[in-house]
Amino acid sequence: MKITVVGAGNVGATCANCIAQKELANEVIVVDIKEGLAEGKALDMWQTAPINYYDTRVKGVTNDYTETAGSEVVVITSGLPRKPGMSRDDLIATNAGIVKSVTENVIAHSPDAIIIIVSNPLDVMTYAAFLTAKKASNKVFGMAGVLDTARYRAFLAEELDVNPKDIQALLMGGHGDTMVPLPRYTTVAGIPVTELIEEEKLNAIIERTKFGGGELVNLMGTSAWYAPGAAAAQMVEAIVRDQKRIFPVCALLNGEYGMKDIYLGVPVKLGKNGIEEIIEVKLNEDEMALLKDSAEAVKSVMKVLDEMNIMA
Repeated sequence: MKITVVGAGNVGATCANCIAQKELANEVIVVDIKEGLAEGKALDMWQTAPINYYDTRVKGVTNDYTETAGSEVVVITSGLPRKPGMSRDDLIATNAGIVKSVTENVIAHSPDAIIIIVSNPLDVMTYAAFLTAKKASNKVFGMAGVLDTARYRAFLAEELDVNPKDIQALLMGGHGDTMVPLPRYTTVAGIPVTELIEEEKLNAIIERTKFGGGELVNLMGTSAWYAPGAAAAQMVEAIVRDQKRIFPVCALLNGEYGMKDIYLGVPVKLGKNGIEEIIEVKLNEDEMALLKDSAEAVKSVMKVLDEMNIMA
């Protein structure tokens, strides 16, 4: 069993470290374009093996995809953060080019790999990888909802002073401020969260969740990495251990929720075949309206990519 993580930045390195410590594979390959970065971080991780008692080998390489050959799962975290003066379109063009190149290299050496996208803007980068990979959409999907629900649950646990393990939650829609948290599908040890918290406080937590990434950027001056890396690793674990976990994942819809040809966050069953089922939960009129608004926002970004003709 071999797992590859492309991108040795904070998110990629955290993801690789989690995968190694969970012993999800015999070997984890970390790839980066910066000379020595992946090698150094992988060596540092491997030196924790005698301390943390795991035996997954971690190896870093600089732009050498031959080392990734035969990977069963590939996590792509590559991409640049938005910089001052850079428009959204600039960011899409730059990162789509990166994701396209990486996906081509991945497919050339691991044609059967399941691909998980973490690069931003998440929904459209997952779409870019799908167009490039030219494989079934159940094998190409994005990590967003696992992270977003983790933030939501963490905030609720803090407010209610309960164990975060007891909180189950669902969010849908795009990754960003149009995401759709669903209080009706949020429980604490089976108790509807609406019975335990005032509506005003719950709405405040939902708003905080929507802008959770921005809150961290404001605090640290850079994007988060511990939770995103761990979230991607949790998806990898569900796949390689065939756990049939139900997670919110950025998946290609083909008629579900009345939508087609769009990558959007929805609950799915994750197992050894990737997305094994897209689950259609019943939404009321207000929830469906929010989901459609989120879908329109995602479609507008996908349209920007289509009009650039980068993926041709």
